Amino acid sequence: MAVLNYLRTALIHHKHTLMMEVLKGHGLRYASLLHQEAYIGGKWVSAASGKLFPVTNPANSKVIASVPDMEVTDTEAAINSAYEAFQTWQTTTARERSLLLRNWYNLMEQHKEDLALIVTAEAGKPLSESRGEIGYGSSFLEWFSEEAKRIYGEVAQSPASSKELFFLRQPIGVASMITPWNFPNAMITRKAGAALAAGCTCVIKPAEDTPLSALAAVDLAEKAGFPPGVINVVTTSRANTPAVGKLMCTSPKVAGISFTGSTAIGRVLYEQCASGIKRIGLELGGNAPFIVFSSADVKSAVEGLMVAKFRNSGQACISANRILVQEEIYDKFSEALEEAVRKRLTVGDGFNKEVNIGPLININQLKRVERIVNESVAAGAGVVLGGKCHDMGDLFFQPTILCNVTEDMACFQEEIFGPVIALKKFKCEEEAVNIANASKFGLACYFYSQDVSQVWRVARRLESGMIGINEGLISTAEGAFGGVKQSGIGREGSRHGIDDYTYLKYICLGGIN
Repeated sequence: MAVLNYLRTALIHHKHTLMMEVLKGHGLRYASLLHQEAYIGGKWVSAASGKLFPVTNPANSKVIASVPDMEVTDTEAAINSAYEAFQTWQTTTARERSLLLRNWYNLMEQHKEDLALIVTAEAGKPLSESRGEIGYGSSFLEWFSEEAKRIYGEVAQSPASSKELFFLRQPIGVASMITPWNFPNAMITRKAGAALAAGCTCVIKPAEDTPLSALAAVDLAEKAGFPPGVINVVTTSRANTPAVGKLMCTSPKVAGISFTGSTAIGRVLYEQCASGIKRIGLELGGNAPFIVFSSADVKSAVEGLMVAKFRNSGQACISANRILVQEEIYDKFSEALEEAVRKRLTVGDGFNKEVNIGPLININQLKRVERIVNESVAAGAGVVLGGKCHDMGDLFFQPTILCNVTEDMACFQEEIFGPVIALKKFKCEEEAVNIANASKFGLACYFYSQDVSQVWRVARRLESGMIGINEGLISTAEGAFGGVKQSGIGREGSRHGIDDYTYLKYICLGGIN
C-alpha cells in the first residue's frame, strides 16, 4: 500500500509539473492555485480509491493534469463535512459572512490573470473571454457579500391584540451544486456566493472537463478564511457522475440542489430530488431566438448577434440560436453579418492573442454540432459560410452561417451549442413572435427594434425568462438569471438569487397583555 501511495503521489507531482510548465509559459504567477486534489473538510484529499482521471486542453488534446476520481463514499464524506459545518456556520452573523465573501472577492481580483489562464487551459476559450469570465464570476462574490446583509424578515399585522406575527428567513442547510464546463468559474461563484451569504454550506461537483478552475477558486476561498467544511469540492469522472449526482440529490443531509446543465440531466435530478422533497434550482437548456425587425439598426443588430452567438464558440445556454430577420432588411443584414464573420473571427488556440474562437469542449460536442449542420443541409439549408470541422485541430469547427432555414430543421429544433448561425426570413411581427415561442425552452430571447410600441408589445408576448432588447450581452450579477418552460426553475444572481437558499419561518408570539 505504501508503494502504491508513493507512486500515486509521484504521478500527481509529475502531472502538476507539466501543468505548471504549460501555464508558466503563458505568465502564471502563483503555482499554489494549481491543485490536483479535491477539497473536503478543509483538507486537500485524494479519492479513497486512489484513482485519477485526466484533464485535457481541448485546443490540442494534451493532458494537463489528473484529479481524484471520487465515488459515492468520497461524496458522502463531503456531505457529512458540510452538514457538521452548517451547525455552526448558520449561526454566524450576516456581517461575518459578508466580510468573508468580500475577502474571497478581493483575492479573486488579485489573482484574476492566473484564474483566467487556468480557464483557457482546461476550457479552451480565448484568454480575453476567460478574463471576462473571471470578472463576471468575482462580481457575484462582491454582489452577494453585500446582499448577505439584506436578507430581511417581515412583521405582519396581527388579527388579535394578544399576538404578534413575524416571518424570518433562515438558511436551508447543505446545498449541493453541480456546475457545467462552459463557465467553470462563474457558475460556481454565482451559486456558492448566494448560498454562503444565506448561511448555507456547499458541496460542489464541477464538470469533469473543467475541475481545475473550481479547485483554484476554492483555494482562494480557503485563503479568504472560510471555516473547514463550509465549502467542499468533489471531483469525479463522467463514469462516476451519475452515482455521485444521485447521492447529492437524495442524501437526507442535503437540503437543496442547484444545477446548471442540460434539460435531460435536469429532469433526472428533479426526479431524484422528489423522494426527499428537496429545494431545487435548475438552470437548463435554451434555444434562444434572435429577432431583427425592419425598424432595427442593422449595424447594432449585427454587433449584438456576434456577441450573443460567438461568445465561447457558441457554447452558452443563452447563445442566440434561431436568427429571425424581417424580409425587408434580410439581404442587408445577411451581407453585413457575413462580412463581420469573415473579417473578425479568428479560430485557434485561446492562448494566442489574435484568437477569438476557440475549440469545442470535447469530441461529443463536436460531433453534435457537425450532425446538426449536416442534417440541416441535407434538409435544404444553404451554407453561406463554413459548415465543416476546422483544420486547426480535432475539436475546432468553422464559424458557420446557414440560410434558407425552416422551422423543422435540426438547427432550429435543437440547441446547437456551437459557432453556427441559422438564418430565417419572416414577414410580420406576429409570425416572428409565434416562431420564437414555438419551443419547449424559454431561457433567453433577443430582439432589435427602434419602434417603442413594438418593443413593449413583443417583450410582453415572448415566453422567456430573460429578454435582451437591442442588446446581445445580458448576463450580470445584478440581473435575475433563469428561464421558464423546460429551461428551468428559480433565479440566480440579483436579490432573488438568495431565495433558493432560504426558507420562511413563521413565528406567532401569543399571550401578550
